[in-house]
Amino acid sequence: MDQRVFALNLRHLDAVLAVARAGTMSGAAVAVNLSQPALAHAVAKMERVLDARLFDRHAAGVELTEGGRRFVRRVDVALRLLVRGIKRIRRGVRGQALAHVERRITMAQLRALIAVVGTSSYAAAAEDVGVSEPALHRAMRELQEVTGVPLLVRVGRSIRPTDAATNLVHYVRLMLAELGAAIEEIGGGDDAGTGFIRIGVLPVARAHFLPQLLSTFAAEYPGAAVEVIEGPYLELLARLRQGDMDLLIGSERQTVPARDVVQEGLFDDELVIVGRAGHPLRGGRLTTQALLRYPWVVPARGVPLRLNWERMFHVRGVEPPPIRLQCASVLIMRGMMLAGDWLTLMSRDQFLLESRAGHLVEIGSPGKDFWRRIAMTRRTEWMPTPLQGRFVSLLRRMAAEKAAGRAAP
Repeated sequence: MDQRVFALNLRHLDAVLAVARAGTMSGAAVAVNLSQPALAHAVAKMERVLDARLFDRHAAGVELTEGGRRFVRRVDVALRLLVRGIKRIRRGVRGQALAHVERRITMAQLRALIAVVGTSSYAAAAEDVGVSEPALHRAMRELQEVTGVPLLVRVGRSIRPTDAATNLVHYVRLMLAELGAAIEEIGGGDDAGTGFIRIGVLPVARAHFLPQLLSTFAAEYPGAAVEVIEGPYLELLARLRQGDMDLLIGSERQTVPARDVVQEGLFDDELVIVGRAGHPLRGGRLTTQALLRYPWVVPARGVPLRLNWERMFHVRGVEPPPIRLQCASVLIMRGMMLAGDWLTLMSRDQFLLESRAGHLVEIGSPGKDFWRRIAMTRRTEWMPTPLQGRFVSLLRRMAAEKAAGRAAP
């Protein structure tokens, strides 16, 4: 997470939005219940924090700069996310709705919430954030008073977040991601060649296609920085949904356990049966009994590759053999196959790198129409920065070229 977002003042952000909507300091001052000098001070302080001019002043009022327009668009989305999160956790609370909650909550309180929920410990959270434990206690107490909702419960010596706290953290992280993008966009001006992208990647995508994509992108945009994050699908999906990542690239899922993300198919990747160079089945006839005779190392249940492995036996009219080793690590899979007569199912892209060393070979095909769809997953409401938009365009173009190459006779 971009730590610069914590230097932003939520009340000042709301003031900037008010000025942008009203077009005059006097009109905005009435809307946010501030004096004109106080409002002007809030806007000036925000411009100093951002090191950028948000408004052009003239006799008739103020007008957003181009950078200001980009910034205000993001800030509006960010504050709406915070309001949505507060409304959600207060659904079961009796009493009046909280008006203008963005003027009552501080960034210090939200930072404390994320740290304490993430660590389940005031001591660990204080060390993580770099403030004292009493300061965190005070921030959390004030946040609970403002929202009117219990956010933490004590269980023995530890503290646990309530469901309300977990839900609120989700929206707060999305808000912070938008504010981080706002800072990046206004700092980069009109230059779409600088910025930062975080990509979650599953094993299938990182073998051959992703290095080619990243190499091309780095050559075209030398001022860009990319972070590649690896992990299990559900963990990466959770990080994507809360704004800690921008994209997820991997096998397309038949169903996605979330309504706030969308999958976009990129290309199909053929599957092959792989074993060691001296495997007894190499060059032989792949009968059903032969495939049942040797041990397999396959991913966990529910993973597309595992589903294809099971289907390979079902289309032959038999049940899959008992799983001897369930593993998603390519390194361990490779080690097992080199150590014995183990088999696995692997994408052709993935196998391409393994075959170059000469230790693993393609034993054969699992059958007709055994493909794995590679897809990009993003948040439904995600608004890419200019740089992120160009990365997505390059991703789509290279995926289309790859699909066209596969389709060519």
